[in-house]
Amino acid sequence: MSNEHSMSVTDKVLALLGAFSYETPALTLTELSRRTGLSMPTVHRRAAELVEWGALERGPDRRYRVGLRLWEVATLAPRGSALRNAALPFLQDLYDVTKEQHIHLSVRDHLDVVFLERLSTPNAPQADSRAGGRFGAFATGAGLVLLAHAPGDIREKYLSNPLRRYTENTVTDPARLRSLLAGVRREGYSTSDRMVGPDVHCVGAPIYGADGSVVAAVSICFRAGSQSPRTLAPSVRAAARRISHALR
Repeated sequence: MSNEHSMSVTDKVLALLGAFSYETPALTLTELSRRTGLSMPTVHRRAAELVEWGALERGPDRRYRVGLRLWEVATLAPRGSALRNAALPFLQDLYDVTKEQHIHLSVRDHLDVVFLERLSTPNAPQADSRAGGRFGAFATGAGLVLLAHAPGDIREKYLSNPLRRYTENTVTDPARLRSLLAGVRREGYSTSDRMVGPDVHCVGAPIYGADGSVVAAVSICFRAGSQSPRTLAPSVRAAARRISHALR
């Protein structure tokens, strides 16, 4: 349980908002209290304030959901909407040319990969990615690009933690991963060969901002064996270059 008396009003509000997730988008007051460790009176009072402002909505089922006002504010984040708007035409071009199963636009947020956009074919395999979602690993095509170009202290902090093994192909040895990341920087693109799924292969490339730093990554994920990564890499890199140019 949280020490409610030591929490500021802001802490309590953020705890309530943080209780919602993709898996649990609708919560009752009791569930909010249980998830945050806040008392029912506090949850009731703060939730009512959030509903009045529009950050939360209360449905006929008496459950609370994230409100449109919060989404409206979130779209103002420059690393989200501005980057997505600049990239979307080129992501669509890449999708139209390759017809591959998942096209991602991703950024790094500390030790997470955040997906800003995903375009998918109807027959695409199930994926944990979604627009606005997070992935706490860098084993994907975009993730390898973002980790390879992250500041050294961020990269070492990630490598110092236990690395999750998603498949038998997931690289979890820090020395091997350092070598893999050096290859990404050298070659200008990444390949993730069944590192996050037994039948998923990804190719990613870096997107550069106006200051020359890597601000995002574009990637393609497809069924392993259906395409050659080297065949798709030029198209992915070309899309990344066009997006980089649009950001200048």
